[in-house]
Amino acid sequence: MRFNPALILLPLLAACASGGIVPPSSAPARPSPGYVPPTRIPTPPPTGEFRVPEILRAPGLEGVIQQDRSALIRQFGSPRLDVTEGDMRKLQFAGQACVLDIFLYPLRPGAEPVATYVESRRASDGREVDRAACVSALRR
Repeated sequence: MRFNPALILLPLLAACASGGIVPPSSAPARPSPGYVPPTRIPTPPPTGEFRVPEILRAPGLEGVIQQDRSALIRQFGSPRLDVTEGDMRKLQFAGQACVLDIFLYPLRPGAEPVATYVESRRASDGREVDRAACVSALRR
């Protein structure tokens, strides 16, 4: 009986062809306490194209919407996050009650960005909360 070295490689090749690796458990991982889910940030238009942003109109947001960065800082203090992407700016304010994300966009080319959209969520678990209630809770 003759020994064939190719037979040793056959099980290894079969493992590669079938995937060979057992995937990890499909159970979702639990986020750590204080986890804040990522916010969807609208993507900017292609370079050279300007689009007038939509402005969120909702009761209780009158003192926030269309305010610039300086006015928002006077209302809420220093932001926890201040992110700029293209001509968009996102300010995040946080307190015991909630986290408030304010999105600022220029209303015309070259203009200073102003608040056009607001999102709010509980600081404890990231669940959505009433925007106006969050604004009231975070005001100085």
